[in-house]
Amino acid sequence: MIRNKKALIASAVILVVCMSLYFPFPNNEMIYARSTFMTFPITDQNGNNVLAIIGAFLFVFAILFLVIGISKYHIRTVIVVLIAYALLPQGLIALYQETMADGIAAISYDGKGTCDFEREGEDELTGECNLPIVNHSREAVTFELEFLDTFFPGDGTRYTSLMNVNGPYKITIEPNQKKSFRLKEWLDVSDIPHHIDSGGFMDVHFKIMDGERERVL
Repeated sequence: MIRNKKALIASAVILVVCMSLYFPFPNNEMIYARSTFMTFPITDQNGNNVLAIIGAFLFVFAILFLVIGISKYHIRTVIVVLIAYALLPQGLIALYQETMADGIAAISYDGKGTCDFEREGEDELTGECNLPIVNHSREAVTFELEFLDTFFPGDGTRYTSLMNVNGPYKITIEPNQKKSFRLKEWLDVSDIPHHIDSGGFMDVHFKIMDGERERVL
C-alpha cells in the first residue's frame, strides 16, 4: 500500500504544522473568521489572512503528498485523514482538560451562548446573557469574564461588549460541573456614543482572566 515513504512522512509533518498554526487552545482562533478552509480563517475582520492562506496551501500539499505516498485506497484514505484532522484537536483538548489542566485551562465553552438587549430609556438598556460553561478540573475555578464583539469588529459600534459596562464579572464554577450562567444587568450607556438599542445575539464569545492568565473562548 505504501508507494513512497518520504512523501508520507512529508505529508504527516506538514499536517502537524498546519494543525499547530491555528490549534484551538488555549484561545479560540476562529472567532473573528469571516471565511474558512478547514481550520484556517482565510478572511477575518482585517481582510485576507496571509498566514491562514499559506496554511491552506500547505494543507493541500500535504494531501497531495499523501496521495503520492500510497498505492491504493486514495479516496478512503483522504476521507479518513480529513475526518481525523478535524476531530483530533478537540480530542486532544478534551483529554488534556480531563487529566492535567487546572485553573482556567480546564474551562471549556461550546460557543452557544446568547445575549439579548432591550431599550429601557434614552441611555439605558437591559442586557441578559446565558453562557453554558464547563469546568473539567477536580477543583473549583474562579475567573473574571469580559464580553467580546465578534460580529462586526472594527466598525466602532458596541454590541455584546455593552455588558462590560458593569463588568468584568466574577464567576466561580464548581469541580466537574457544567453550568449555564445567567447575567442580567441594567446598563447605563450614556458615555458610549455608538451602540445598539436592542437586539439578540447568538454564538457569543468572551475572554476569561485569572491574574496574568487569560483565554479567549
